[in-house]
Amino acid sequence: MNRLPYRELIHGQDYWIQDQALPNALEIAQRCMAIPTWTLGSPWRPEPWPGMRAPGALTPDELHTVESYVTTHLGIPNLSPQSHNEAGISGHNHIQICGGAEGVARPHVDSARICNYAAVLYLHPSPPTSHCGTSFYRLNLPGEPPDGNYCPKGYESLSEVPGVSQEMDPTMFKEILEVPYVFNRLVAYKSDLIHSATAYFGWDHALASKRMAVVFFWKAGS
Repeated sequence: MNRLPYRELIHGQDYWIQDQALPNALEIAQRCMAIPTWTLGSPWRPEPWPGMRAPGALTPDELHTVESYVTTHLGIPNLSPQSHNEAGISGHNHIQICGGAEGVARPHVDSARICNYAAVLYLHPSPPTSHCGTSFYRLNLPGEPPDGNYCPKGYESLSEVPGVSQEMDPTMFKEILEVPYVFNRLVAYKSDLIHSATAYFGWDHALASKRMAVVFFWKAGS
């Protein structure tokens, strides 16, 4: 008996990939690189997200373009961004920079309390590998057949689901879909799906050498 439910991932229903998402992506990347103040995540602080991030990555007009892709192609009437009142400080519209020494793939679902749709916009103009985008997974415990790939309704996270360990690591999951990292690519998806950054890159202190992406979290309106 499966611990988690499973569904086949359908492009245009469970996720959407939009290339050349914004006409001024290079300008946005340069603008983000010039941000003077950052909040540190793991490994420096006990946060669930790695690297460093800063708010206000996109302007309202740029955000509108991104949200239009999501509502149009995933069939959502409207979106409400995560606010600071939900589960602490919002991570919506934050630029996140993370090097190879600062993070690894960490399959997870986003809290149902703060969002049911999420997205990431890749902003590094020349990544050293394409295998650093977004991956989707299913639970696959040692000695057991592959299990489900999303968090059932009524639970905020995988650790709340009966029969699923509260201590999880990447070896407990099997990758079922990889979306490669391409500059100015937007990947939007239902946030109950088990997902993670595929990998991180950049091994020195220069911000420009590291994986860079804008992250978004929304609740879908009716």
